[in-house]
Amino acid sequence: MKLAALAEAEPRVFWLEDKSAPEPLPALLGPVTADLAVVGGGYTGLWTALRAKERYPSLDVVLLEGDVCGSAASGRNGGFCDASLTHGYANGLARWPTEIDELERLGLENHRALGDTIARYGIDCDWQLTGELTVATEPHHLEELAAEAADRPGARLLDQDAARAEIHSPTYLGALFDPSRTSLIEPARLAWGLRQACLDHGVRIHEHSAVTRMHSRSLYTATGSVRADRIALATNAFPSLLRRLRLYTVPVYDLVLVTEPLSAAQLTSIGWQRRQGVGDASNLFHYYRLTRDNRILWGGYMPLYYFGSRIDPSLEQRNSIHTMLARHFFQTFPQLEGLHFTHRWGGVIDTSTRFCAFYGTAHAGHTAYALGYTGLGVAATRFGADVILDLLYAESTPRTSLQMVRDRPLPFPPEPLRAAGIHLTRWSMHQADKHTGHRNLWLRTLDRFGLGFDF
Repeated sequence: MKLAALAEAEPRVFWLEDKSAPEPLPALLGPVTADLAVVGGGYTGLWTALRAKERYPSLDVVLLEGDVCGSAASGRNGGFCDASLTHGYANGLARWPTEIDELERLGLENHRALGDTIARYGIDCDWQLTGELTVATEPHHLEELAAEAADRPGARLLDQDAARAEIHSPTYLGALFDPSRTSLIEPARLAWGLRQACLDHGVRIHEHSAVTRMHSRSLYTATGSVRADRIALATNAFPSLLRRLRLYTVPVYDLVLVTEPLSAAQLTSIGWQRRQGVGDASNLFHYYRLTRDNRILWGGYMPLYYFGSRIDPSLEQRNSIHTMLARHFFQTFPQLEGLHFTHRWGGVIDTSTRFCAFYGTAHAGHTAYALGYTGLGVAATRFGADVILDLLYAESTPRTSLQMVRDRPLPFPPEPLRAAGIHLTRWSMHQADKHTGHRNLWLRTLDRFGLGFDF
């Protein structure tokens, strides 16, 4: 039955098939000049261009995108819009304990501002402040969630009955519910809405205009060039134009399934009346949510890294992993046996060793970047855009005073050590999930030095 459920799943991204997708914009032709050039048309690049026009209306801004805006991670993620700037409260607390309160305050402020932007520009991306459930599926998860609940303001612990009352799954042993920090959105529609807001503010956007090289303050594509006073790099998982940054992130593939719409009876069988986003508490975790038309998006669990930091469209499909995800889905919701999946895809995430974004400048401060969001960047990219602009225009703000902004992660080692370390870490995480959360010597060593691998 599990294989039958996947039989008609199209190898396409559900979000990007939306009929509201805009027509592509013309490629860059010939030389142009600008005050600010933005490289990358995902969330970070779009937010940078939009925030630049909101903060400094007189700027002439050009954005260059190699494909079409929102076509990569920004248009194919799960649509979880979390207020955290640090890939979760626990990671922020462990790394920056003295400024965690300020990081939380700024994260919530940024999250509210994102929602306000969606409302102000009328972006139809089904923004819903649903909150998030982190569910315990193993006994040792309960202790971990209880400890997090004690530290995390606003979150509350649910016992087994309360968790299963929220969503009816026989696998749930309890849950942590945070009602106010997570919204759900339709990711591609958010990208397209930001794109339109940029255009309405006079940003010149050129799609199918991959930047092949950067020299000083000039960017070059196959058909044109941009000379700009300042440059913002927002290339996510793709190789940075600043070669020295290429060891600071690795591209990791995350695979996703989407079901057909659930019937009224099927919805009743699982509850889910509050429509929260859900993730389980394992190291290798699943995340899932309902869509506007009552499909279930189901992804995660097995991050995939390919030797040499390889990125290729062929890697977006892997039958064994998609089949495994389908099997896990029906273990979580056995009452939905017979439901079919309609879409299956993958996307590449930029992972850093500290699990959250880092920032910096080059070319005497005329170039700035934000990288390494590690799969929790839907909201954090707006914050990252403001940091980029703070750095480019020498603004002293609460953001630039953060140690989190001033610090850099440790780089990943070169190959073949990089692949060996990542695969050993993933194996160790899986072993920890199988053995009551016990972290082996390798994971404990990484913990000691503040290193790791996540998605």
